[in-house]
This record gives sequence, C-alpha cells and structure tokens, in this order.
Amino acid sequence: MDLEKVRQAAERVARSEGLEIADVEWKVGKQRFLRVYIDRLPERTAAPGTSDATDLNGTNASDVEEAPPSNPYPKITHGDCERVSQQLSVILDVEDLIPGPGYVLEVSSPGMDRALKKAADFERFRGRKAKIVTTEPVGDAKFFEGRLAGVAPGKVRIELQGKQAKVVEIPLDAIRKANLVVEF
Repeated sequence: MDLEKVRQAAERVARSEGLEIADVEWKVGKQRFLRVYIDRLPERTAAPGTSDATDLNGTNASDVEEAPPSNPYPKITHGDCERVSQQLSVILDVEDLIPGPGYVLEVSSPGMDRALKKAADFERFRGRKAKIVTTEPVGDAKFFEGRLAGVAPGKVRIELQGKQAKVVEIPLDAIRKANLVVEF
C-alpha cells in the first residue's frame, strides 16, 4: 500500500471541506486500520491595509481593523469526521488505494495532546506547552518539556522552565516524538 497516495487522497477531501490533514497512520494487527487525523486551521484575519475591498456601506476594508479570531484553535466536529470519512472511503475504494481484504477507516481530530509533526505545527502552537523526545541527546538531554518558542531554520525552539529559564533549539530531524501538553 502506498501511504503517500492515501495521504494525497485524504488531503483532497480535507481541502474540499476547508480542513487539513494532521496525520495519516496505517496499523496492521488483528485488523487493518487506516487512521486519518483532520484539523481545522485557525481563522486568519487580513492585516490592516492589505485589502482594497469596499463593503456595502462604502467603507474601505483597509480602513477597518478586524478583530482577532475568537478561537485560535477551532474544534473539529463529529460532522466534519463523518463527511471526510464518507468521501475518503469512496475514493479509497474507487481508486483501489488499499489492496486486499477489508480495513477499518477511522477519521478523528488530533486531540488536545496532538502530535506535532512538521515545522508549521511548532510555529502554529507557539506559546503552548509541549513535550519533545529526541533520538539523540541535545545538549545533555533527550526529553524536553516547556513552551514552544517558534522555529528557526531546521530547528524548533522551546523555552524550558526551572531555576533559570532558557530557550533550547532542537534540530527537527532529531525529534522522535513531540506532543502538546494538555493545560487547564
């Protein structure tokens, strides 16, 4: 099975629903599972002065500063999962992307402790608490927990708390696993 072709099909469906694919997993055990994690991008507002559009009252959009989005982490609904599942299931069957007998398709949100896979994830969740495990020591540690401080070329920046707060840069290719930490 070509997981990249499955991911591309899932991305086509997600885009058509205004969503993105956070991750795709294929697990084989007693049953064969295809897990697709979908997410909704945070709503973006135009920066003041970037649009020349005029509204119905004749007000130029560049003269009005838009409020920031009310929720920077919009939620995935059951309906979102259902629509993506139905559409993706048809594509997987029609294009015969999963050979062999049956499989279980699971579509869900990445969860509150979502995995962080790409540089854009680390930037998107800047300021949030995260756990990062590396394949080899960075400095003198392989486990880091702190606030994401963005990305630098090829590196993730994380602010560690302790007696003296410090920012550590971790090479992206050294990250084995990274997840957000649930905070209440």
